[in-house]
Amino acid sequence: MTEDIIKQGKTLACVSYFPIFGTLIAYYLNADKKNPFTSFHIRQALGLWLAYLICAISVSNFDSATLRMCLWVFFGTLILYGFIIAFLGKLQTIPVLGPYFQKWFANIGK
Repeated sequence: MTEDIIKQGKTLACVSYFPIFGTLIAYYLNADKKNPFTSFHIRQALGLWLAYLICAISVSNFDSATLRMCLWVFFGTLILYGFIIAFLGKLQTIPVLGPYFQKWFANIGK
């Protein structure tokens, strides 16, 4: 991937890591351009936000502040990691879950 493609897609890639509306905004703004760098990070961010929602719904059944705090710290760290990687212009997947997100959401951005 060339530096020019990364430079053009860096802003939307960073926006995709903002709460779920950022991912949707980046997806729709990237629909015309189809920047592969942005698409990569949209898939990562979408997967993170969906995984967070699924885990949050599961954790809500328990009355444990510690469990909720662990969930926030875990996903907060992963989202911050993804944002920093997008800001730096790198194509690294999120640890543990990232390769699955790329596989599951492969149609996004194509």
